[in-house]
Amino acid sequence: MSTVWTQARRAARMNPSIIREILKVTEKPGILSMAGGLPSADTFPVEALKAACDAVLTHNAKESLQYAASEGFAPLREWVAARVAQLGMKIDPDQVLITSGSQQGLDLVGKVLCDQGAPVAVETPTYLGALQAFTPYEPIFTSLESDHEGVRPEAFGRLAHDAPGTRFAYLLPNYQNPTGRVMSQERRQAVVTAAKAAGVPIVEDNPYGDLWFDQAPPPALASLWPEGTIYLGSFSKILTPGFRLGYLIAPKELYPKLLQAKQAADLHTPGFNQRVVHEVIKNGFLEGHIPSIRARYKANRDAMAESLQQHLPEGCEWLKPEGGMFFWIRLPEGFDAMALLPQAVDAGIAFVPGAAFYAQSPDLRTLRLSFVTLTPELIRDGVAILGKVLREVMATAEAPAP
Repeated sequence: MSTVWTQARRAARMNPSIIREILKVTEKPGILSMAGGLPSADTFPVEALKAACDAVLTHNAKESLQYAASEGFAPLREWVAARVAQLGMKIDPDQVLITSGSQQGLDLVGKVLCDQGAPVAVETPTYLGALQAFTPYEPIFTSLESDHEGVRPEAFGRLAHDAPGTRFAYLLPNYQNPTGRVMSQERRQAVVTAAKAAGVPIVEDNPYGDLWFDQAPPPALASLWPEGTIYLGSFSKILTPGFRLGYLIAPKELYPKLLQAKQAADLHTPGFNQRVVHEVIKNGFLEGHIPSIRARYKANRDAMAESLQQHLPEGCEWLKPEGGMFFWIRLPEGFDAMALLPQAVDAGIAFVPGAAFYAQSPDLRTLRLSFVTLTPELIRDGVAILGKVLREVMATAEAPAP
């Protein structure tokens, strides 16, 4: 008799990441991929990490290889508390929870704050990974009207009618994934004021905040409303994603439940990874390292901006991002980015269709391009291919029927 497994209802809500599936396609030889939100491997500080691994194993081998505190390595938590002070946040180290990437932080938020049928508010569009993290906990997503600066403050005023009991609003104020947009200081203040008035807490995700090109972004939303904001940060974009190291900063009254959720998930984030990262960053390494990443990414951003202007047909829309890793493109009327993808891959270029980033009412004309993993020369080649594909599709659509 064969075994019959009965899956939980929440399992039916789990879906594969379209980005991960597209990345499989881009492994084909000759594909210029602008799909994945991967940091450039050329920015990984391999020698510094080698030296840190050796130092940790030489001086703290037993401690680094043993089980550790669920909250995280104390010196690293202290470093995080000092670091976010630069963003206007005044917190205690005991509000910092070290996570296995900021993606785990999203999962912990979902476990603690989401219920079946309870509304969760997100930007339009929003980070696909957050939708994936929250979905198994069966919330109802409500989309907040957004523009080139992010969520519009007046959207919070409609939640009482459209989505009463909204648990939180998930926001990415700095160089948002997927759109690359950044909130101004005035917009941040207005959003926090509106969220307070609506009684809707904020989950602020900031993986890209260090990747600014000309000027640093305004202070964090959490600095304006510390008791009403959970803040997520990451080491993936400024050191290496392979260590899976992030952090969550929570109001003191909420921290214990998030810690309990962490304990149930994996006991603690690998202590060796935490100690190695702390060894690398403790004496100011990032002050020299991050500017080198910014310079590389800015050159790539400029190459893509110039190429888009040169090669994309009339009717395409985009904004030049002030930081981060992405351009967000809106194609002319009649295009479907998902339908276009196979033709683009056949021509040698890959992107991410934008529809997956919408909780509701997807815009099929949108797509995301990453500008950080290819060289400026390959970026120009890739955008030229994309422009050629778009023009061919337009010409076919305009051709008279035989």
